[in-house]
Amino acid sequence: MKLCNAFVYIMSNKSRSTFYIGVTNDLQRRIIEHRNGEGSEFTKKYKLHSLIYFERMSDIVTAIKREKQLKRWHREWKLNLIKEQNPELKDLSGDE
Repeated sequence: MKLCNAFVYIMSNKSRSTFYIGVTNDLQRRIIEHRNGEGSEFTKKYKLHSLIYFERMSDIVTAIKREKQLKRWHREWKLNLIKEQNPELKDLSGDE
């Protein structure tokens, strides 16, 4: 059985006032798509170009379950989770 990589990720704008939670099997490609205004009207509208959080999962089904869980969380819970991995809320893609 081939091990599949899947990611749950959170994008944000420069002021870190808005979050977008997504799932993908190719994180680098997906970040580029968001920055080019492709694939998500929400990220395009709010200029969510910074990757501030991600989790690697072994399969896409697990990643989708985690995405749905995080989307139900309050903003404060999401922020606390992000700050555990990324206390300064920097762009983790290294492109900002």
